[in-house]
Amino acid sequence: MRADRLVAGLLVLQARGRVTAAQLAAELEVSVATARRDLEALSAAGVPVYPQPGRGGGWSLVGGARTDLTGLTEAEAAALFLLLGPAARGGPAARTALRKLVRALPGPFREGARAAAEAVVVDDARWGGTGRPRPPVVGLLQQAVVRRRRVRLAYPDREGAATVRLVDPWGLVDKDGVWYLLAGTSRGRRTFRADRVVSAEVTDEPAQRPEDLELDAVWDEVVTELEGRRSAVVAAVLVPAALVPVLQSLFGRHCTVGGAQADGRVALRVAAHTVRSVAEQLAGLGGAVEVLEPAEVRTELARIGAELVARHSR
Repeated sequence: MRADRLVAGLLVLQARGRVTAAQLAAELEVSVATARRDLEALSAAGVPVYPQPGRGGGWSLVGGARTDLTGLTEAEAAALFLLLGPAARGGPAARTALRKLVRALPGPFREGARAAAEAVVVDDARWGGTGRPRPPVVGLLQQAVVRRRRVRLAYPDREGAATVRLVDPWGLVDKDGVWYLLAGTSRGRRTFRADRVVSAEVTDEPAQRPEDLELDAVWDEVVTELEGRRSAVVAAVLVPAALVPVLQSLFGRHCTVGGAQADGRVALRVAAHTVRSVAEQLAGLGGAVEVLEPAEVRTELARIGAELVARHSR
């Protein structure tokens, strides 16, 4: 469409400052005559574009002028501001940036962008709970990631003692209010929980980051590894159909729904990292859940039941 081509031509002018009709034609893959007509159309529409004849001439934006035109469609602008709106509630700098972005949009898109930015509120707290505060160190780690600088971290080892290590920060992940740093170390990729960082110092040393690194793919690998550890113990259970959603909520991806039984109950397989963890999550359902196997989970449930009876019976 010609409108799209005019937008593309204007963005080329904005990026290069000055172009000839031939250069624009090559960039847009059109004829020189078509490129010249497009430039003339922009000028006739009031865009401050003018030709400069002679050697070294070409078409330029008057005085190096910039334009508010971004190339976004109205739908794209709305989708963008639906995402940016909730994030901008994080602080005054983010809100100021959002206002500037709205002003940078073409006039007809601004009202829709403002409405989109105000359309969504994200409440991280569960009902009856409070949201997790973001660890202060996250801001410093974000700066290190953006500036591509190594970080000197003091972080607990498996025995709980803080050890200092020099890491290459690759990126940060916010998973359900818990922040993680993905980083390269002398021993390969490592994941650090931000709320466990004892101290952090951004150094002046350039960070090493694999050129083909895709943060989403790296995080998917981390999740797969961790979830594998969290599902070491699998139990087969029977529950009333009404409780299936409850177990799905409790065990998440570690709950597999099977078939309905003759008595109307549903067979499921649930998993957690230890026998005790499986039993503790099932104990709250009382006699509504029956564990078929393994015997270790049945034994642990019986122990929890006996402990409760001893504590609360007279």
